[in-house]
Amino acid sequence: VQLQASGGGSVQAGGSLRLSCRASGIILSTFNINAYGWYRQTPGKERELVASISSSRATNYLESVKGRFTISKDNAKKTVYLQMNSLKPEDTAVYYCNQRSPVGDQIWGQGTQVTVSS
Repeated sequence: VQLQASGGGSVQAGGSLRLSCRASGIILSTFNINAYGWYRQTPGKERELVASISSSRATNYLESVKGRFTISKDNAKKTVYLQMNSLKPEDTAVYYCNQRSPVGDQIWGQGTQVTVSS
């Protein structure tokens, strides 16, 4: 199983980006029962959970992104999205997608850089 993240880039404060994370090498029924998350990391800091979505589509957000970011998934496309609006310079980080199975096994995608300038 591989997770391919895309959609990062450079934007000005107040702008928007949509990150995508496509799972390959996984059958649809397995994709459907996993939980997915987006994490971010800046140099010298620990990776932090930004948003997560469960198999039942329950979502959870980092307090600082609530109301600005939305996580969603398209099961048919085996893809998880992170819509990021009203971006702030402090959102600048490398963003990683994550898959967690019901028994806790995890897979990470490669990072995608998001840079927000003031």
